[in-house]
Amino acid sequence: MTIDRNTLDNSAPDTNPANLERALVHRLLYLLGKDPLDTTQRDWFQALAHVVRDLLTSQWMESMRSYYLQDAKRVYYLSMEFLMGRALGNAMLNMQCRDEFRRALENVGLRLEEIGEWEMEAGLGNGGLGRLAACFLDSLATLDMPGFGYGIRYEYGMFTQKIEQGWQVEHPDNWLRFGNPWEFPRTDVIYRVQFQGTAVLVGGDNDKPRYEWQDAEDVMAMAYDTPIPGFGGKTVNNLRLWSAKASCDFD
Repeated sequence: MTIDRNTLDNSAPDTNPANLERALVHRLLYLLGKDPLDTTQRDWFQALAHVVRDLLTSQWMESMRSYYLQDAKRVYYLSMEFLMGRALGNAMLNMQCRDEFRRALENVGLRLEEIGEWEMEAGLGNGGLGRLAACFLDSLATLDMPGFGYGIRYEYGMFTQKIEQGWQVEHPDNWLRFGNPWEFPRTDVIYRVQFQGTAVLVGGDNDKPRYEWQDAEDVMAMAYDTPIPGFGGKTVNNLRLWSAKASCDFD
């Protein structure tokens, strides 16, 4: 497949405030299916996050192409936790477009700080190692190094707590309730993972016996990719998280 380079370059969103305002309205209409004249602040956050993600994605693709063309060596950081924090402010800061988005929102009577408060923090861990992993990914991109994070896409990686009748009570933190606008589901990148089961001898000979893994519990692991920008926006790396899916449909 051949696509003209100018077409690729011109497909990136323009950070002129007037154009960003139009992009926000476009996302409300055609992505969220919402009337821009009758929306909530949460709707505006979703539209804002997707426009910012568009900016990230253009540079993300450039970074990935560069790695493949150079056949660059890559760093893979595996962690059980990635405490990334809120992505909106970090992305706008690193892409150096915060002021432009602020003005675009002011044009429609909204404040960036108020809209940003609607972002759910990703529940991907709650410890120091998770925060350290997030800092490593940010630093790798800032230093223009081909770095990739790999981890687990927890649905309930953290919990909220309340005091009820004098007792501390934990509740699940459903951070994915309204979706995650920063991730790209990779429905074509899915693998079977087997748990438990037994290795059974099924053939072969004394020198080379052949075993099969039987009676295992199957779970499908599906990939979700999230762009991670470095400061200045020159390099955008990838965080790939794996989500557990059912191995078969219901009868």
